[in-house]
Amino acid sequence: MSAFIDDHKEVFGVEPICRVLTEHGCKIAPSGYYAYKTRPSSARAVRDAELVVKIRQVFFDRTRGRGISGSRKVWRLLKRDGVDVARCTVERLMRAEGLQGVRRGKTVVTTRADESAPRPSDLVDRCFAASKPNELWVVDFT
Repeated sequence: MSAFIDDHKEVFGVEPICRVLTEHGCKIAPSGYYAYKTRPSSARAVRDAELVVKIRQVFFDRTRGRGISGSRKVWRLLKRDGVDVARCTVERLMRAEGLQGVRRGKTVVTTRADESAPRPSDLVDRCFAASKPNELWVVDFT
């Protein structure tokens, strides 16, 4: 929301934008916006930023992580370096950064669709919302 306000505040101003957003159900006060912009980063955000740098160094190190190590191995390598961090934190940060280890073996495919088989028509036009009970019944055979 703050990015939207930042993009349009030169043209419209912060207070009118907040007023229109509040009228449309997104309640935000100008004081809340200004407090968000001036608030320092939390201790967790600062620590996460430091850890992401260390995780990326270990993950992409040619002799250690090699760009293929998963979160457990990265966590162990960080502990070996003296970085005290929980494994779930390493998992969370690696997921946020899009880093993942290589998995051995084949991926399991449970369903293969038959492209030549006839498919029933879509009677609800992919709209699965019902305005009252027992108006729409949908079944999924997977």
